[in-house]
Amino acid sequence: MEWIQESVASVKSFQLRQALHQALTLGMIVTSALMIWKTLICITGSESPVVVVLSESMEPGFARGDILFLNMGRDPIRAGDIVVYNIDNREIPIVHRVIEVHERRDTREVDILTKGDNNDDDDISLYAPGQRWLQRQHIMGRAVGFLPYVGWATIIMTENPLIKYILIGALGLLVITSKD
Repeated sequence: MEWIQESVASVKSFQLRQALHQALTLGMIVTSALMIWKTLICITGSESPVVVVLSESMEPGFARGDILFLNMGRDPIRAGDIVVYNIDNREIPIVHRVIEVHERRDTREVDILTKGDNNDDDDISLYAPGQRWLQRQHIMGRAVGFLPYVGWATIIMTENPLIKYILIGALGLLVITSKD
């Protein structure tokens, strides 16, 4: 309780110069994070270079909450690769293994079929209605590394928005009341 009283007293004793300094510092932190994200996009060639596994469909290889690092190089996609793909009109990307690849001789385009390691059937039922194959434009990246369970923070905050708002509020209060 004493901590809250000290925080309130600190906020009341705010000066304009200190507030501007802290706002500028916060802006620099946010800008730095965005620059790092955009740099990763350029380096990896993936629109989302880091994703969190949201389901158990890839167990035992990847568990729910694992963070995957993606790369979208020019190398051809092969059966056995683990890819992250996004279907038109679907918000959440899917992490699954490529089980079949067919290259069209006339156009050199590649048709890809995927399946979760822990699923019984292929992913045709997950694709858009009438779609039987993925094309390269659906692929966001190929998994090149992972950190186990680190993504649980993201899952918890997504499933419980109140926790996210409490955490953001606490961090904001920490920024406001910190004395540089």
